[in-house]
Amino acid sequence: MARGRPRNDEFNSGRVGPLWDLFFRFGPPRWSQYIRSNWAGQRLVVAVPYVWLLLFFLVPFLIVLKISFAEFSPLGRPPFEPIARFLENGALQINVLFSSYDYLLHEPLYVSAWLYSIKVAFFSTVLCLLVAYPMAYAIARATPATRNVLLLLIILPFWTSFLLRVYAWIGLLKTDGVINNVLLSLGIINEPLAMMNTNFAVYVGIVYSYLPFMILPLYSNLEKHDHTLLEAAQDLGAGPVRSFFSITFPLSLPGVIAGSLLVFIPAVGEYVIPTLLGRTDQLMVA
Repeated sequence: MARGRPRNDEFNSGRVGPLWDLFFRFGPPRWSQYIRSNWAGQRLVVAVPYVWLLLFFLVPFLIVLKISFAEFSPLGRPPFEPIARFLENGALQINVLFSSYDYLLHEPLYVSAWLYSIKVAFFSTVLCLLVAYPMAYAIARATPATRNVLLLLIILPFWTSFLLRVYAWIGLLKTDGVINNVLLSLGIINEPLAMMNTNFAVYVGIVYSYLPFMILPLYSNLEKHDHTLLEAAQDLGAGPVRSFFSITFPLSLPGVIAGSLLVFIPAVGEYVIPTLLGRTDQLMVA
């Protein structure tokens, strides 16, 4: 059965907004008819984010990619030579250089920064996964009322500036900070611990800051699991550990992958946390 075309009164009733109304009224007739027939409703809604990504992600990315193959010209405006240009005789000259990539892969400073950034991002992602999975599992198994409160507590730190939250860790981790003062008062340590400007502080800051980005995808996945699968596994003699690794964890792999990407990718380019909490002699790629 052929799908009926939207009626014209749907576009003239003000649902699509004044700009679209002007377009349909004064635009080309064939183009207006094509929009009405093929791009009404769901297609129009889906097209908006794709156009946004095309204009503000793909196009700038292609511009930066082109600049990476251009020759650097410090006195030029912009400071690089065009990749393709026409000569006086009308011939097209293409000048593609790989010197920037060669410098990036062989300069010790950049190589060290890349390796350190990848190492920090990898271990931070693993730590976030180990901490976030039990929390997401507990939230998914909680009652609806408790679940809403727990999700609110997860999102609550975003109400405060990211920079202020990182600065708060300085007050906690410094030599005369809260943690050292509490440990000294309880007699657990005899002298303050050196936690600031260390790799430990960087991991703590990254795990704390990016933990919600791991919890939310995991919760979204775990909340949809069918509990009868675990009951069936229990009836067949499987224990809790075997049921988890045979059913729950494999089904939650999409959430694990999504959360890991949301943590690993921004952690590689993290700048604020290593600058405020990390060592001064170890740089990340940012």
